[in-house]
Amino acid sequence: MVALRLPPKRRRFLLLCFAAAAIIVAYQLTRNRPGVRRMSRVEGLRANSSQFTLERKPFRILGGSIHYFRVPRAYWEDRLLKMKACGLNTLTTYVPWNLHEPGRGLFNFADQLDLEAYLRTAASLGLWVILRPGPYICAEWDLGGLPSWLLRDQNMKLRTTYPGFTDAVNSFFNHLIKKVVPYQYSKGGPIIAVQVENEYGSYAKDKEYMPFIKEALLSRGITELLLTSDNKDGLTLGGVKGALETINFQKLNPNDIKYLDEIQPKKPKMVMEYWSGWFDLWGDLHHVYPAEDMMPVVTEILKLNMSINLYMFHGGTNFGFMNGAFAIRVAAPKPMVTSYDYDAPLSEAGDYTTKYHLLRNLFSLYHTQPLPELPSLRERRAYQPVVIQQHLSLWDSLHFTDKASYRCTPFKSERPVNMENLPVNNNNGQSYGYTLYETSIASEGALSSRDNIRDRALVFVEKHFVGVLDHKTQELALPVGKGKRTLSLLVENCGRVNYGKTLDEQRKGLVGDIELNKRILRDFIIHGVDMKPGFVNSLESSGHWMPMRQRPSFPSFFQARLYVNSFPKDTFIKLPGWGKGVVFINGKNLGRYWSSGPQQTLYVPGPWLHRGDNQVMVFEEQETDGKIQFTSSPDYGMAVDVQ
Repeated sequence: MVALRLPPKRRRFLLLCFAAAAIIVAYQLTRNRPGVRRMSRVEGLRANSSQFTLERKPFRILGGSIHYFRVPRAYWEDRLLKMKACGLNTLTTYVPWNLHEPGRGLFNFADQLDLEAYLRTAASLGLWVILRPGPYICAEWDLGGLPSWLLRDQNMKLRTTYPGFTDAVNSFFNHLIKKVVPYQYSKGGPIIAVQVENEYGSYAKDKEYMPFIKEALLSRGITELLLTSDNKDGLTLGGVKGALETINFQKLNPNDIKYLDEIQPKKPKMVMEYWSGWFDLWGDLHHVYPAEDMMPVVTEILKLNMSINLYMFHGGTNFGFMNGAFAIRVAAPKPMVTSYDYDAPLSEAGDYTTKYHLLRNLFSLYHTQPLPELPSLRERRAYQPVVIQQHLSLWDSLHFTDKASYRCTPFKSERPVNMENLPVNNNNGQSYGYTLYETSIASEGALSSRDNIRDRALVFVEKHFVGVLDHKTQELALPVGKGKRTLSLLVENCGRVNYGKTLDEQRKGLVGDIELNKRILRDFIIHGVDMKPGFVNSLESSGHWMPMRQRPSFPSFFQARLYVNSFPKDTFIKLPGWGKGVVFINGKNLGRYWSSGPQQTLYVPGPWLHRGDNQVMVFEEQETDGKIQFTSSPDYGMAVDVQ
C-alpha cells in the first residue's frame, strides 16, 4: 500500500526495476535448458572439428536410447529422470511408422504415441534429443517399423526410390516432420540432431535413396545436424553427403575407429549404438552382456574423446504383436520375444542394475556438478494367483472378428490370400495376429504346406487339432473320415523380419497354395483374427462364454478377474502349465508367451491396472492349467553371454 502513495514517476521506476529483475531471474533459470525458447541461442550442434560444439563450446554427447513406444506413457518421466541421474545428457529415440500410420492415411500421434509430449518431457528434464525418424528403424521391431500395408503392392521395393515407397514416405513425413520441427534447437527445443534413415549400409539397394531421405527432411524444415548410423561394414555404403557418419558396435576394434577417422578426417567421432546387451529369440537362451565386459569398452570410448549413445539404456517391452524376427531364410525367420529388457542398464521394469551404477560412477567424472540423486524405485507386487472363470472357443469368437475388421461377412476366395492383401481394415489388409483359412476336404492323406505358411499354422479337421505346420514341419497326415469335412488352418504371424535384405518378402498368412495328396486346395473362407482392442473388448458381451466345469476346446480365450485392493503396482504374469498364446489386461495386449522360452514372464505395468476388478484374458492355443500366477521378479530364462 505504501507504493501506491509514491509519486507517479517513482512508481514507474520501481515497476521497471521489478520487471528487469524478473527477466534476469527467468533467464538464469532457463539458460542452457533444452526446450525453452531463447533468442540468445547462437549455434546448435556442429561437427566442424574433431569435437562437437554446441553454442560454439566443446560438447560431448553422453546419450542413451529409450523408445517412447516401448514404455508406458505414465513412466516416461520416471525413465528419463533415471537417465539424467546416470549422467547422460542426450536422449535418442526412433519413430515407428507402423504405429503412427497403421492404415494408409490414418495417422495416430495421441496418448502412448504422443511424440511431442515425449519431446516436451525430455526438454523439461534438461535432456537433449537425437531424433531417429526412419522411415526404417530396425529396432528389433516388426518390419523394422515399416507399415505392413506397403506390402499390398506386389512390386513393392522397400527402402528404395520406387515410387510406391517414396510416395508413402512423403505422405508420412508430411505429418511427422511438421510436428517435430518446432522442437529443434534453433527454435528453442531439445532436438540437436536428426538421423537420416538407419543402417542403410547393410541394405544399400539404391544409391539415390539416402539423398532422397535427406532432402525429404531438409525440405520440410529440419535444420539441425544430420547423422547416419552404420556398423563398420556398412560405413562404405550407408553415408550421404552432408551428414556425419557414426558407428555402431559392442566390442571395440581400434581398426574400426581408425577407418572412421580416415573417411571423416578432423570430424568428431561418435558411437551411435553402443550395444549394452542383446535381444532374445523364442526357443533360444537369454542373452546377457556382463558389466565387466562392457565397462572397459565404454571407458576406452570416452578416453578416445568420442561421444557415445547406449543402445539400449532402457529397453522396455515389445507390447502387442510388435516384435520383429531374425532372418535366417525367407520362410524361416526366428521371432523375437516380448521382453526388450536387452540386459540394459535400466531393466524392463525400470530397476537399477550393476551396469547402471558403474556407468553413473564413470559418467560423473565428465560432469563439473554432482549428478542428481537417484529417483526412488517403484514398488512391485506378486498378486495372488487368479483362477480362470470361463472360456470361449475361438470358433465362437469369429463373428466378432467380422465387426472388428470392418466387414460384414468372412472373405471368400478361390485361392489363399496373404494377410496383407485381405480386403479388410478399410482395404489396408491385416497387419498382425492370426488368420484362419478354412476349406472343405473329402479325403484323408498327406497335407503339404509347400513351404507357403508364414509363420506357423495350427491344423484342424472338423475343429479337432491335427498338428502344426511351420518351416520345419511342412507335411501332416490327416485322419480318416467320411464325407466332406472342414479343414482349418490358424496361421500366426510370429513377427516380420526387421533387418537384412528380405524385407520385401515379409508377407504373412498363406502366401501360396497348399496341397492334399498333391492336389491343390481351393475355395477358402478366410477370417482375420487380429485381436485389436475393439475385438478383445467386444468378447465380453458374447453369450458363448462357458464355465470352467465344462471342458474347454482349443484354441480358446480364457477369462479371469484380478482384484486389486490398493494402489496398483507393477507385476509380472507367469503361466506354467500353459502352452502358447497372448495375454490381455483390461483390453491392452501385453504380448505373446510361449513355453519354449527363454522368457517365462510378461511385464504388467501398474498404470494399466486399476483398483477393483481387472479383466485378464488369455488366448491359448493348446493347453492350460486353469490359473494365472503373478510374481514381483522377471524370469527371462537360462542366460548365455553375448558372443
